[in-house]
Amino acid sequence: MKLKCILSILIVSAFSIKGETPAYLNADLPIEERVEDALSRMTLKEKIGVIHAQSKFCSPGVKRLGIPEIWTTDGPHGIRPEVLWDEWEQACWSNDSCVAFPALTCLAATWNPEMSELYGKSIGEEARYRKKSVILGPGVNIYRTPLNGRNFEYMGEDPYLAGEMVVPYVKGVQSNGVAACVKHFALNNQEYNRHTTNVIVDDRTLYEIYLPAFKKAVIEGGAWAIMGAYNYYKNQHLCHNQYMLNDILKGEWGFDGVVISDWGGTHNTMEAITNGLDMEFGSWTNGLSNGRSNAYDSYYLADPYLSLIKDGKVTTQELDDKVRRVLRLILRTEMNPKRPFGSLCSEEHYNAARKIGDEGIVLLQNNRKILPLNLTSTKRILVVGENAIKMMTVGGGSSSLKVQREVSPLEGIRNCVGNNCEIVYARGYVGDISGEYNGVVTGQNLSDDRSASELIAEAVNEAKKSDYVIFIGGLNKSKNQDCEDSDRAGLELPYQQDEVIEALADANKNLIVVNISGNAVAMPWVKKVPAIVQAWFIGSEAGNSIADVIFGKVNPSGKLPFTFPVALEHVAAHAIGEYPGIKRNDEDIWDEHYNEGILVGYRWHDTKKIPPLFAFGHGLSYTTFELGKVKADKEAITGEDKVTFTVPVTNTGKLEGAEVIQLYLSDPKCSVKRPVKELKGFSKVFLQPGETKNVSFEIGKDDLSYFDAGNHKWTVEPGEFKVHIGAASDDIRSSTTFKYN
Repeated sequence: MKLKCILSILIVSAFSIKGETPAYLNADLPIEERVEDALSRMTLKEKIGVIHAQSKFCSPGVKRLGIPEIWTTDGPHGIRPEVLWDEWEQACWSNDSCVAFPALTCLAATWNPEMSELYGKSIGEEARYRKKSVILGPGVNIYRTPLNGRNFEYMGEDPYLAGEMVVPYVKGVQSNGVAACVKHFALNNQEYNRHTTNVIVDDRTLYEIYLPAFKKAVIEGGAWAIMGAYNYYKNQHLCHNQYMLNDILKGEWGFDGVVISDWGGTHNTMEAITNGLDMEFGSWTNGLSNGRSNAYDSYYLADPYLSLIKDGKVTTQELDDKVRRVLRLILRTEMNPKRPFGSLCSEEHYNAARKIGDEGIVLLQNNRKILPLNLTSTKRILVVGENAIKMMTVGGGSSSLKVQREVSPLEGIRNCVGNNCEIVYARGYVGDISGEYNGVVTGQNLSDDRSASELIAEAVNEAKKSDYVIFIGGLNKSKNQDCEDSDRAGLELPYQQDEVIEALADANKNLIVVNISGNAVAMPWVKKVPAIVQAWFIGSEAGNSIADVIFGKVNPSGKLPFTFPVALEHVAAHAIGEYPGIKRNDEDIWDEHYNEGILVGYRWHDTKKIPPLFAFGHGLSYTTFELGKVKADKEAITGEDKVTFTVPVTNTGKLEGAEVIQLYLSDPKCSVKRPVKELKGFSKVFLQPGETKNVSFEIGKDDLSYFDAGNHKWTVEPGEFKVHIGAASDDIRSSTTFKYN
């Protein structure tokens, strides 16, 4: 940083000697004037230089002009540890640990945009302190199938929820002078064959389901960067896709930021030139496959592009547009004099991670009101399961982290209980004993030579002697679970966990199951277990947040951001879709038709009347809430008018708590097929015992519209609409009607 400042001073001094102050160095001038001035001073080779990488995670600036490098870093849950300049191996720094924030599924489960802003601001501060220009996140791809190994990095199945949650995240990150790079644009809904899947989806589904969260991130969030996806769409790679990047992103939405390739997502120089890609990143010779090291000048947007220009085969028109966008990014980040300094591993960040985790944990089931556990009458608690002790911040792909500390669930429970009762641990099952990703090692020794039957027998024996049993299992971040570059093999729990849970349920009626995952799982034992908690990958403060909820320090208020199906065949992508795709003859491309169209998640369950295991928006509390009758301030709206719907909400229990009021809309007599209902509003309201608050929602023309693909525009038909107010998609408490004229 000192060298950059010195270089800038020298550059300014050099120009001053000539009697000229460069406009691009004058922060008081409009940014577009500065961009054009810098562009006019750059040579052709310098222009080519700034649009591709020079190392694994950075691109060159223009040293001659004092324009700094761009440094990217993986997110979206924490700042990735440093790697060597040209290799994936660790740089072995001693000061590149971070705070691991909860996975974005957990953030979405808070249904609280204030938590999203806190998340973005906090992770942005860590990135800024580490001198990063761009965080490669957040991700907002739609949860289409529970087998997608990368769902834990995204914000659920509903485009409205994801859109409302991504905007404050982006704003929070960028308040630090660090760009949010929203990914993976778009239709990246599975990891299996992610480089070779060609998605075939109609425009209505594209615009109504898969684009809205990205659109909000760009238009409302003001995102400075977008990352393309690996897969194909319209037979073009999405890192250089005419329809998605030029027509929609830069054309319809007016995006003025940078489109960054995913690492190795670029495949063709001409397509990269003309189809909207601005910056190419990756590894080895061509950004993807193995080749000679330190080969960045051989990238598609490097020397091959330069040669085409010199040979007169292409002009510099597209190049200048790309460079303008890169310069704009640099001026917003590295050359922004108002950037704060940031902070790393602060107690404020740990507190933020814990607060988000506390709000995101979902109480799925609480029969006999077994939770929260009362320590005054409890003498012995048995904790069972590998996930109670296994570090979850290492692994899972590019979101793997090197943390300063991570509190395991067992540690969190012991910290919370203290000397109030005895805590006993039994392994129960052995899953993945490894603890390494990309050179980061957990240091845990999880090996256990006992057989599955021996482990179950031990757990059952201890369960019979305990007042309560807490089973902590689920998925982990290993291959074929919640992990980049692989999908799950099935909906069931791995490592024979179902057998362990069944045996524990038979041994002790006071069983609590804590499922740690970023995906829905099958629960064949659901009727035998009184309490079920969905705990996600919560990061550094995981154990403390789980203990907060189990022992009642925090009243759970999380809601599911996606549907838990009873069986995989109840999911539309598997019932009528073509997951994982159909291989073309003699080509390494898999065509995948999204036959379910707009009926994703709860939209499918509602339409087909398929009861879910746990519904979208579901989540219980330790107190109770009563929702009154919803009322509208007018019976009909015309044109751009809006109608306000108000519902009183009362905490009828004995504890303070929060309820998420959800508004769904129905269009029962539309000329096109529409879902039974769609989420169009939500509000998280915090109430003291006996307290009542009125919650209001404004609904207008845009909320009523569907995308008319034939005319390529949003359309609303006059007629009667229904409004439903509830606490989950399957828990509607009050409904009313109104008309749109």
